[in-house]
Amino acid sequence: MQSKSASIGVNEIRSTLEPYGFAPTEKQSALIGAYIELLLKWNRVVSLTAVTNPIEIVGRHVGESAFLTKVLAVENCRLVDIGTGAGFPGLALKIAEPSIRLTLIESNKKKGAFLSEVVRALEFLDVEIRTERFEEIRTQNIEANVITARAVGEFKELLRWSKNSLTHRGHVALWVGADDSTRISSNPAWIWQPAARIPESQRRYILIGRPKEVPEGAH
Repeated sequence: MQSKSASIGVNEIRSTLEPYGFAPTEKQSALIGAYIELLLKWNRVVSLTAVTNPIEIVGRHVGESAFLTKVLAVENCRLVDIGTGAGFPGLALKIAEPSIRLTLIESNKKKGAFLSEVVRALEFLDVEIRTERFEEIRTQNIEANVITARAVGEFKELLRWSKNSLTHRGHVALWVGADDSTRISSNPAWIWQPAARIPESQRRYILIGRPKEVPEGAH
């Protein structure tokens, strides 16, 4: 698959992603280029991203998304991305780790149409798109190993929903600022890893946690 996306070369993509620990193959670089081409085309009529420089998209969106693979094992997992918007981090993670079985949750139907077009054009397998609010989805039907969220404002409801949607020892991964990282990691119902600072940023982190196990017989 050859990319015509705003003349982004393979070497440019690779050098931009290097700080995030992601060294894409030629095929992965072509997928990234094609994805960005579609993103910028659709962005003219559907508000998908405020970042319109292709190389900035590679770093800010693809790199920051793919950085999760450096701090959490996601191979062969079922990953649910909440409020995915233009597909970050979900579709970027699918490019970085193709074995992921991915569910994208996005309530905006126009954004859902864009996601469907990306999945079709890039020939992704094992990707489900649900144009619903996550709160309206029955948690017992999810059973995710990993739940991600990059642009969700209200974390209390998200954590409540995630607790019932994760498999045993499953994790949430949240892309957050420094203040949210401190606030969320004080939640006593979860076990949190130290926040991982995202490369090339000053105050953006990935925060990873899992629910505390309730002892048998406890209420």
